[in-house]
Amino acid sequence: MKLVIADDELPLLKFLQKGLVAEGHQVTAVSDFHSVVPTIKQEIPELVVLDRMFGASDSVELLPAIKGLSEPPLVLILTALDEVDERIKGLQEGADDYLCKPFDFDELLARISALSRRAVRQERFDKHLSLGPLQLKLEERLVMLNGTEVPMTKLEYDVMHYLLLNVGKVVSRERILGRVWQMHSDPQTNVVDVYISRLRKKVDAEPTLFIETIRGNGYRLSHTPE
Repeated sequence: MKLVIADDELPLLKFLQKGLVAEGHQVTAVSDFHSVVPTIKQEIPELVVLDRMFGASDSVELLPAIKGLSEPPLVLILTALDEVDERIKGLQEGADDYLCKPFDFDELLARISALSRRAVRQERFDKHLSLGPLQLKLEERLVMLNGTEVPMTKLEYDVMHYLLLNVGKVVSRERILGRVWQMHSDPQTNVVDVYISRLRKKVDAEPTLFIETIRGNGYRLSHTPE
C-alpha cells in the first residue's frame, strides 16, 4: 500500500517509516506541517497516517484540502487528544479513523489493514465510470463508446481512466505523468501530448465529448449533451 506518514516527532516518524517499509508498504515521511498537502498531491497515496498536532498547528485544518483532492486518500489520525469531542471534530472534517497515542505498532498495522480492505470493497463496488456515451468497465478494463468497444492500449486506457476520474477538472501534464507513468520529474518528452492526441482520435467520432487543452495548465475531459 502506498502511504504518506506525517508527524513532527522525528524518532517516531523514522520508527514508523522503517516498520511499515519492512511490512511491504511504500512509505513517504513528512515532518513539516506545511509540506503535508503538497506531498500528498505529489505522491497520490492510498492512505495518510497523520499526526493530530504539529506544535501549535492542528492537522484537522488540513483535512478539507486533503479530502478535496481529485483522488482523496484515506486518513488515519494519530492523536494524544483522547477527548470524544476532539475525535468527533476530526471525523466530521473527513478523517476515516483515529488511533490514540501511545499505541502498539501491531494495532497500527491492523488499522491500516482494515482501511485497505474498505478501499478495496469500494473499488469493487464501483464497476464502471461513465460520461454521456463513454463508459469504462473497470474490471474488464474496457472502453465503450455508444455501446461499442474502443480498442486501447494499457497506457491509453490508464490515461482515459485518469481523465474520467477527474471529469470536468483540469489535470496537469505532471499529474498524468505521476499517475500513469509513475514519474515525479519532467522527463523532457511530449509523451503525455502524444497519448492525449491518440485518445482524441479515438473519441473524435462522438461530437459531445471533448478532451480540451487548457494552455499552461493541462487537459480536461468534458461532455456537452446534445
